[in-house]
Amino acid sequence: MTYLLDTNVVTYILNKNLLINNNLEEVRRLGKKVFISCITYYEVKRGLIAINATKQLSEFNQLCQRYKILLLDDIEILERASEIHLDLKCRGNSLEDADILIAATAITRGLILVSHDSDMRRVPGVTLEDWLDL
Repeated sequence: MTYLLDTNVVTYILNKNLLINNNLEEVRRLGKKVFISCITYYEVKRGLIAINATKQLSEFNQLCQRYKILLLDDIEILERASEIHLDLKCRGNSLEDADILIAATAITRGLILVSHDSDMRRVPGVTLEDWLDL
């Protein structure tokens, strides 16, 4: 199994959440791969820069050295994102474009999306784990 960390999970990591960090350590101990989307990178980085959180910026940079950043370098991700957007719209639901792109990346790459965002449950075809849901 391989994992893609959603933006909220990366934020929990930076805020030293024990449940998230323990799960992350277990995943690493088992030799499973963990990735971060370039969308998550952007969302976290801009937020930390906006509040001038230099310590957390340093920790985030270290985290990004440990886990590969996945780029939107596959047209299939954008195709899947377009399908997700249409599906949600037809069902009367909406989701931020960033969330759609993160979910599409997970689906296209066959990754388990680790998220504490209940909105992600509305995305058809995404495999989710919530490491805060006991």
